[in-house]
Amino acid sequence: MKHTIGILGGMGPAATADMLEKFVELRHASCDQQHIPLIVSSIPDIPDRTACLLSGGPSPYRYLERYLHMLEDAGAECIVIPCNTAHYWFDDLQNVAKARMISILDATLGDIPPSARHVGLLATNATLATGLYQKKALARGLTLIQPEDARQALVMQAIYTLKRGDKTAAQALLLPQIDSLIARGAQAIIMGCTEIPLIVAGHERAIACPMIDSTASLVRAAIRWYESWPDTRASLTGEQRLTA
Repeated sequence: MKHTIGILGGMGPAATADMLEKFVELRHASCDQQHIPLIVSSIPDIPDRTACLLSGGPSPYRYLERYLHMLEDAGAECIVIPCNTAHYWFDDLQNVAKARMISILDATLGDIPPSARHVGLLATNATLATGLYQKKALARGLTLIQPEDARQALVMQAIYTLKRGDKTAAQALLLPQIDSLIARGAQAIIMGCTEIPLIVAGHERAIACPMIDSTASLVRAAIRWYESWPDTRASLTGEQRLTA
């Protein structure tokens, strides 16, 4: 099938499943045939990205490259990676890819409301330490607000608690960190780890500023890529298209 999108997932599996659900929700299709053609790799043997970058653990790169090419061989013409920290290797992967690749960092920053100039960032220790968002945010004139060290430790604990399957405990750890960022002046908050939207789900309306879901941002960018092909748009009304 033409214009198939490959999901290089497994980091973790719940975040990959969340991306699949958002492809269905955000396409606004009215029948099966209008949905996005997807090929999914959710092979969870990819080494931990934070452990590699901060603790000298094994590199995930060769796994990422292998599964990227597996998706291409299966017919993917565009690749998305629902893991923010894995974008440390984005440029290296892009250099060896035949398919189009879309960055979760660019997609997420593009969804920040224009009125928000001070933006909170919830992410893994490695995403923060490597400056993945900071460099790009500075170019957009944004000031990022990160949790203090003690609070960041709780953010990490929340992420790994969700990975273990305990959403309730993860929420108890994370939600106070959101309140802290807002108290420090955050006008919007980036959920810069794809587990975080799963933790926050159900509490968005109680949060006093926009929460930017990096998974949803990447899905919308991928749908726009798909809808940029004229043959994918003919059966959709203007209201259904993201690119209308």
